[in-house]
Amino acid sequence: MADRPFDAVRVYALLAWTWIRAAAQYPVSLALLTLGTAVVTSLDAAAIVVLFGHAPRIAGFTAPEVLFLYGTSSLSFAVSDLLVGTTELLGRHIREGSLDAMLVRPVSPLIQIATEDFSVRRLGKLVPAGLVLGYALPRLDTAWTAGRVVLVPVLVLAGVAIFGGIWVLAGAVQFVLIDGAGATKSLTYGGAYLTQYPLTMFARDLVRGVTFVVPLAFVNWMPALYVLDRPDPLGLPGAARFASPAVAVLTCGAAALAWRAGLRRYRSTGS
Repeated sequence: MADRPFDAVRVYALLAWTWIRAAAQYPVSLALLTLGTAVVTSLDAAAIVVLFGHAPRIAGFTAPEVLFLYGTSSLSFAVSDLLVGTTELLGRHIREGSLDAMLVRPVSPLIQIATEDFSVRRLGKLVPAGLVLGYALPRLDTAWTAGRVVLVPVLVLAGVAIFGGIWVLAGAVQFVLIDGAGATKSLTYGGAYLTQYPLTMFARDLVRGVTFVVPLAFVNWMPALYVLDRPDPLGLPGAARFASPAVAVLTCGAAALAWRAGLRRYRSTGS
């Protein structure tokens, strides 16, 4: 049983490796899919470059600053998608009755769904994000203190956890809304797109919503305000800029509770 955290990680790695070995039987296809994923993902960065070809600033932010936001958001989202992105398929498993089979196995159904079709092609999403972030960091006009240097990897890791929690929460919603995958994409893929840009571009009510309701602002926006030495448009206390790790813990905790509540509520399809 994968009851302890170490056991869960070990089982996750074993199942993921099984899927990777299966995909590796077709190396040319795998390489082309990985390349295609990297190219498609890079189109978002290309759109930002095009925008700055027509304006020197976006919502008061320079090109390196926006690319910094893009790089941190995309990197966090890509890692979370790699780890738990397939939880959005829960509704399909419920409709097809395959969730019933997962429940009788000695492995958490969350791990089984999260590792489904695990493939290194998804690593293609990491390449553009990493390259853009590597380009933006040395070009930022900011005073690099020890705190700012440390905060960059911290905000990326916290962003992974926040996005991961949102993935699982969105999946758990499908215990109730079985056909809700399309709607929940607004929180996952929509959230990833939102956090690639300065939140000052958007209406103040939306900024409040992604700060106090769905904590997307803590993926990279709040810590980025400290790194870039920018004022907070909502006027929150300075401590909020360092709250991403705590928000990540709360988001993952809420996701775990929602997933367990959904499992308790679930009734077999009888298949």
